[in-house]
Amino acid sequence: MTPSDEILDVVDEHDVVVGQAPRGEATARGLRHRCVFIEARDAEGRLFVHRRTPGKLVFPSRYDMFVGGVVGAGESYDEAALREAEEELGVSGLPRPEPLFKFLYEGAGHSWWSYVYRVRCELPVDPQVEEVAWHTFLTDGELARRIDDWEWVPDGLEAYRRLCALRAAGTVS
Repeated sequence: MTPSDEILDVVDEHDVVVGQAPRGEATARGLRHRCVFIEARDAEGRLFVHRRTPGKLVFPSRYDMFVGGVVGAGESYDEAALREAEEELGVSGLPRPEPLFKFLYEGAGHSWWSYVYRVRCELPVDPQVEEVAWHTFLTDGELARRIDDWEWVPDGLEAYRRLCALRAAGTVS
């Protein structure tokens, strides 16, 4: 099965399942579905940052400060967060990612309910070559210096800005 064939739950503006569709169709038709974003930090507290591969269905070759992806049909956000983090980082045995907040992303023909998580990855990473073209770990300051210079995935950038605002407000540590 290709990524385009993966079955997703289609959801409404309240995140209630209203149907199912293959991922490729959901993307092409702009059907609202579910995604997870996981902030992965190493033992030193640096953030995993990567550039997506050119073959990705959505936002190919752009940078991202989260690992993650779509939530499969019938899968919970929590299950998807652990699966996606382990797949993209190329590790097994991660602790369960900690849920932080949820928001509705809407932009340029795309819409998905997005749950943001964080996880500490103290294991050596071996990122999935189908997903990750390049990667590194950056400090928060190093990331901040690159925000305006690199072409980021827009949904990840929105999640990052919301996370930074929640941290500044003391809502999330």
